[in-house]
Amino acid sequence: NTTTTKKSSKLSSFLWWMAIFMLAWWLFSIWFGPDKKTEVVTPQTTVSENISNVPVSAVEAEKITAAVQGLRISKIELSNYVADKKSGTDTNVTLFGNDDEYTEIGMLASGTTAPTAATVWKNIGNSSYTWTNSDKIKFTRTITVNDYVITVRDEIVNNSGRDVTFAPYARMVRSGEEKNVTVATGGVAYANNDIERESWNRLNKKSYAFQTTNGFIGFADQYWQTAVSIGSPDQTMLMKKQGELYHADAAAKPVNIANGKTSTIETKIFAGPREQKILNAAAESIPGLNKTMDYGWFFFLSRPMLWALNALHGLVLNYGLAIILLTLALRLLMWPLTRKSYTSMAAMQKMQPELARIQKTYANDKARQQMEMMKLSQTHKTSPMSGCLPMLIQIPIFFAFYTALLISVPMRMASFLWVPDLSLMDPYFILPVLRGATM
Repeated sequence: NTTTTKKSSKLSSFLWWMAIFMLAWWLFSIWFGPDKKTEVVTPQTTVSENISNVPVSAVEAEKITAAVQGLRISKIELSNYVADKKSGTDTNVTLFGNDDEYTEIGMLASGTTAPTAATVWKNIGNSSYTWTNSDKIKFTRTITVNDYVITVRDEIVNNSGRDVTFAPYARMVRSGEEKNVTVATGGVAYANNDIERESWNRLNKKSYAFQTTNGFIGFADQYWQTAVSIGSPDQTMLMKKQGELYHADAAAKPVNIANGKTSTIETKIFAGPREQKILNAAAESIPGLNKTMDYGWFFFLSRPMLWALNALHGLVLNYGLAIILLTLALRLLMWPLTRKSYTSMAAMQKMQPELARIQKTYANDKARQQMEMMKLSQTHKTSPMSGCLPMLIQIPIFFAFYTALLISVPMRMASFLWVPDLSLMDPYFILPVLRGATM
């Protein structure tokens, strides 16, 4: 019995110290983590260009359609995702849907002129556009779409009679989304092989700049993500709030084009759902995009849970049933811990009269009191921590499960019984009442 008690005590101590270590690691990473972002002064508000004379054309593909207006791409509609099931319409989710939201892909010129947002291009069909400046430099822009990745290919033919230089840039402009969710939303950048995130609230206070060889910058919401990546080295990227809108800007190293030569600049845009398999596919065109999913602190648990949830949905074809089955499976796996917790608490209740007697008998002798209480715990093969620790270990598991549900794009608009959307609260509060009644 003594040997068994010692082993149980050692196990409890080990688990307790592991829990303390995880908590300390989390706090340390928040308080003392390296700040890789540079605070910069927010630039003055730029003068908006009048683009009312620039014609609008459409780029259409299987999964997205978008409006093209000169250098700007906006109103990117996701064909497979309904915006609001309650409305009863077929309106799809639209990114950069407001008139003042857009992605602008352009360039700054040295020694000549470059097209601006107000430049009127000639539409030559097949999502291709051309424009020639006064120096006989011809610009041809071709836009193609592959799933949720839009590629903007600019071909520049220099017939000016002299060498010229162009510096590519990209800019995303949109409003913020101040929803109260526990996943990271706001600005996101991939710089020096590392993901950088800044919430909407932090962007309200500061601007952040990054220097990198290659990367991307954009925005992330709970379910949707946008990013822009210039296919040129040595980039400066900037996140900021300007007026009422948020900007994600990138500028690349200037490209020199000799007289009589042709140069091509490619810029890629991702605009789609924040779903791992889709991000993995898009990462073949925009490296690092697959790392932008936010699985929370317990990512090593959230990822397999999200996989299991989708796998169960493939079997039962309903996310409500999939959640129930996964919950039951987790409960069964954690039954030994739960049983240990309940039996320990029951033993502690039986010990209460004896504990009260010891506390009263040795009220003036604390050392003897502690010794007698330890003997009593060894006799009953339990301790206060043996009841709390199993419950403490379960907290990360269910927190990870909650995060997996929160970031699951297919959960959005999925219905179950009387609940029309499993990503929102029960409109009739039936589930909370049932939960409270069964406690």
